[in-house]
Amino acid sequence: MVIDHLIPLSRGGLTVRENLWLACRRCNEFKGVHTEAVDPQTGLTVPLFNPRTQSWSVHFAWSRDGTEIIGLTAVGRATVIALRLNNPEIVGARALWVQAGWHPPAE
Repeated sequence: MVIDHLIPLSRGGLTVRENLWLACRRCNEFKGVHTEAVDPQTGLTVPLFNPRTQSWSVHFAWSRDGTEIIGLTAVGRATVIALRLNNPEIVGARALWVQAGWHPPAE
C-alpha cells in the first residue's frame, strides 16, 4: 500500500489527512494525476470515487465469484475503468483469495 493524494499535489492537493488515502501501488500508478474519468455507459466525465466522502457499496459491488468489481454508478464505472480495478493480475489474485476464504471483504 502507498499513500495516495486524492487530489494530486500537481493539481493543487495538499498533504493533509482529508486528502490522503491508502491505495495499492498499482491502482495509484493508474490513477496518476487524474481526479475524473469517463463513464463508459454515459460518456460523461465524472469525478473518481472518493473513499473519504463516498460509500463503497453505493458505487460498487462484487461479482458473484468475488473476483471483479462492478461499477454501479457513473462514478463507480468510471473508477473501475480508470484505475483498472479488474486487470487480469488482480482478478487472478482475488480468485486465490476467494479460494482461501479471504475475499471478498465484508463491509
